[in-house]
Amino acid sequence: MERAEERLVSMCEERARMLQEQFGVTVNHVHALAILISTFHFEKNPSALDQDTFAKYTARTSFERPLLNGVAYAQRLFPHEKETFERQHGWIMRTMNREAAPLQDEYAPVIFSQDTVSYLARMDMMSGEEDRENILRARETGKPVLTNPFRLLGSNHLGVVLTFAVYRPDLPADASVEQRVEATAGYLGGAFDVESLVENLLSKLAGNQDILVNVYDVTNASEPMAMYGSQTPDNQVDLLHVSMLDFGDPFRKHEMRCRYGQKPPLPWSAISNPMGCFVIWMLIGYIICAAWSRYDKVSEDCRKMEELKTQAEAADIAKSQFLATVSHEIRTPMNGVLGMLDMLLGTDLTMTQKDFAQTAQDCGKALIILINDVLDRAKFEAGRLELEEVPFDLRTLTDDVISLFASKLRAKCIELAVFVSDDVPKLVTGDPWRFRQILTNLVGNAVKFTERGHVFVRVSLAENSTMEAKRAPNGNLNGKDCKVEPTANGAFNTLSGFQAADERNSWEYFKLLLSDKELLSDELEGKKSSQNDSDHVTLMISIEDTGVGIPLHAQDRVFTPFMQADSSTSRNYGGTGIGLSISKCLAELMGGQISFISRPSIGSTFTFSAVVKRASKDTSCASERSLSEALPTAFRGMKAILVDGKPVRSAVTRYHLNRLGIIVQVVNNMSMGIQAFGKNGATESREKPSMLFIENDIWSYPS
Repeated sequence: MERAEERLVSMCEERARMLQEQFGVTVNHVHALAILISTFHFEKNPSALDQDTFAKYTARTSFERPLLNGVAYAQRLFPHEKETFERQHGWIMRTMNREAAPLQDEYAPVIFSQDTVSYLARMDMMSGEEDRENILRARETGKPVLTNPFRLLGSNHLGVVLTFAVYRPDLPADASVEQRVEATAGYLGGAFDVESLVENLLSKLAGNQDILVNVYDVTNASEPMAMYGSQTPDNQVDLLHVSMLDFGDPFRKHEMRCRYGQKPPLPWSAISNPMGCFVIWMLIGYIICAAWSRYDKVSEDCRKMEELKTQAEAADIAKSQFLATVSHEIRTPMNGVLGMLDMLLGTDLTMTQKDFAQTAQDCGKALIILINDVLDRAKFEAGRLELEEVPFDLRTLTDDVISLFASKLRAKCIELAVFVSDDVPKLVTGDPWRFRQILTNLVGNAVKFTERGHVFVRVSLAENSTMEAKRAPNGNLNGKDCKVEPTANGAFNTLSGFQAADERNSWEYFKLLLSDKELLSDELEGKKSSQNDSDHVTLMISIEDTGVGIPLHAQDRVFTPFMQADSSTSRNYGGTGIGLSISKCLAELMGGQISFISRPSIGSTFTFSAVVKRASKDTSCASERSLSEALPTAFRGMKAILVDGKPVRSAVTRYHLNRLGIIVQVVNNMSMGIQAFGKNGATESREKPSMLFIENDIWSYPS
């Protein structure tokens, strides 16, 4: 019996020592991460850390912390900073109960989190009673602090939360309690999976099956809390050994209790009789029977899986055949309508009738494209979609797409505009039908979700768009932390004056794309010359709206087929949720990509790129048509004055008037327009303007 007790003590002490060592290594890694946050988040200005960087770093270094479910960092925040903090981050702090954070003396909102614990984002860690006590204790002691055991989300294992205080770099080494509290900048927490930790440890040790191990939190000796192991009545075993555990928190006490799973084995002679042999053979028979039963069950499961696979394949084939049949039945009458419209356009019509018929034909073609979306999706999945390579006029194509939605936006009093940079070639070679399909989908979505403001389509070369962002005041490329300041009268320097989600369509950025020589730098001119030497160009097309925006919780699934922001989207706005998915696939087939920036209640800006070829100078396209062919040539060389106080809108209007051959002078207000036009139509120069264009808002409010 003494030998059995010595063996139990040895095994228990060995397991306690190894558990402390593994726990201590992980604690050191968490402490190092706290120092990293202090160095790169507070010593760097601006901070070198954001949520994406933190999530990527913690994911790539998670092998150093295999015992942690995840880590998260909460920032220390005072009540007077709350409103500014929430406005800067674009979200509202929540308590542990998912309610808005009430007024209190201090907050600790989670701003950085590992993906495995992303549900902690925006939560105020000071709203939980135990979490608040641990945070206060961690910053006063400067040491790691542990919570009571609790069930972890996801694994449902017992675990504890480790909390470190993150101090500002100027904290002295011999700081007092008051100095540590004053220098506290935030708190780093990590969730320990104690059950997995002990299981992993025991699985590596010999004799694991011989003893039972239990780990307890005995901070309150009268009510110990189990952290690992099943409860075993003390009267079931004779031997028990307790080893104390030190996890680094001086406030909490833990211990490991070890006991034999059964009484020490009896001598072999005690079971070498016929009864013992009978028991052994019974066990062997039971094992064989259980193995055979398991084999039969696995075989039956495999057979059912094969049947389900066959049924799924048959259903997929039936679905494809059904879609092909139904799509054909829909396209046949639509092609008949388009054919009749084409014949109608060949008759003698007035300009108005011809415009109506042309618009109807364009709408029919757009509907055919939407019908083909379902078939396109099937082709994407099969990898059989091929792109055309024909020359087309990009400006004519954008005009045609915009005209599809002009009447609808006019009825909603929403401004609709398109701008194509002068650097974009007149003719390019690519797939105009697929290009039109992407543009129609994105503009259609913008029109659908916009009730005031504008929808603005901008086409430029990707190289110039990148240069534009580099030359911008903050050089922002990814659209994050975009902040558009309003003008003195409360409006924004956008097309309609409403705030937009992406500041790169504001006047400060947009003017860099204009072809006026005074706005072009030597860098941009050199870039243009190098572009002309290349056969391929990358187009950058952005569609900006001031609509309802996309909720933050739905932005991750925007490009998922048949998925919409919420259940009310289809009911209120219609649609199937497949358009953006197809647009993404088409953009990638064209050698580009698609992205978006969206802010709820402000709007969205979708941007996609496509690689096309420059068409040779002697290339012509069947669909090419110039604006001057359908308009009187008398416009050429005429001079006009444009009165518009919004710089983006005036630049776009000037661009379209220049396409008609009209020379335009832009002024900001009515008084400047009258001064430029001259008294009684006589100007200071010898050449007087032929036209005066006044925007409606200036005409209605001349002051």
